[in-house]
Amino acid sequence: MKNKIVTFGEIMLRLATPDYLRFTQTTSYNATFGGGEANVAVSLANYGLESEFVTRLPNNDIARTCVMDLRRYGISTEHIAYGGDRIGIYFLETGAVARPSKVIYDRAGSAIAEIKPGMIDWREVFRDAKWFHWTGITPAISQGAADVCLEAIKIANEMGVTVSCDLNYRKNLWKYGKTASEVMPALVEGCDIVLGNEEDAEKVFGIKPEGFDVTQTAGEVNAAEFESVCTQLMSRFPRIKKVIITLRGSINANHNTWGGVLYSDGVLKMSRRYDITHIVDRVGGGDSFMGGLIYGLNTYTGDDQKALDFAVAASCLKHTIYGDYNQVSVDEVEKLMGGDGSGRVSR
Repeated sequence: MKNKIVTFGEIMLRLATPDYLRFTQTTSYNATFGGGEANVAVSLANYGLESEFVTRLPNNDIARTCVMDLRRYGISTEHIAYGGDRIGIYFLETGAVARPSKVIYDRAGSAIAEIKPGMIDWREVFRDAKWFHWTGITPAISQGAADVCLEAIKIANEMGVTVSCDLNYRKNLWKYGKTASEVMPALVEGCDIVLGNEEDAEKVFGIKPEGFDVTQTAGEVNAAEFESVCTQLMSRFPRIKKVIITLRGSINANHNTWGGVLYSDGVLKMSRRYDITHIVDRVGGGDSFMGGLIYGLNTYTGDDQKALDFAVAASCLKHTIYGDYNQVSVDEVEKLMGGDGSGRVSR
């Protein structure tokens, strides 16, 4: 039986300033690992699902430490390709109140940026897989990474593997001569499930939600206004069965509202809206949503509302956890889904 869920992308060394310090103030960094698709794999493993992370890493001690970290969560790493000279790095300065967080990437020339088609045996990877997940970050890294991502999607389609994508537009990554608008359509054509936010569809495909200005950064968002985005995406990419949009209201760096909508079979489902008044770490919030969604769609079969509610609750909890990874259990998420958000000590 095919049970494995495969994710593919770059994992990086994360160097974060401690205690809300600015880059110009700190004399030390907290070192962990993270990256969109790896974050999803960790969530799935924590929920008890079989997950595998595929990437390309250099053959050195930092990369080995990274692989050991992934294996600690029970993630399969057997199809990681080795080669190249370095692992990507990102530096994080955590914002507070009116000061936003800041990320500086140091990932040029990383091992995965130099990946080429044929380096990964995707037919072997997908032999016992039922799901493949990628994000728009991966094809932004390099032409080679985009080509391998397309290679994987096509083979997954041939082998009957469900394909999901988080559009995850990052304007600062598209530096190799092509734009997201040029590269992403061919990749999204092979997707069954697509996740995005209020900006991704416009920045990548020029699709705008009716009656909403994407430059808005604060306050509440009327979820029903996004049905037009979902229908436009499905019209352009007929393979898509479900479109999910995360809804973040940014009051300030420490206070957000959080929810989501799911559109499928002509019906728009809306989640509860959480008021997150104290954010510990919002990096990985979208990835924790995707991990929760994949779990929900595979576990609560036929109940899209419950899958959406699980994803939103899981990512709400992630905002309280330091690091890229969402280190929560199914039981903790389901308790929050059931209305227990008191935070009382569990004895």
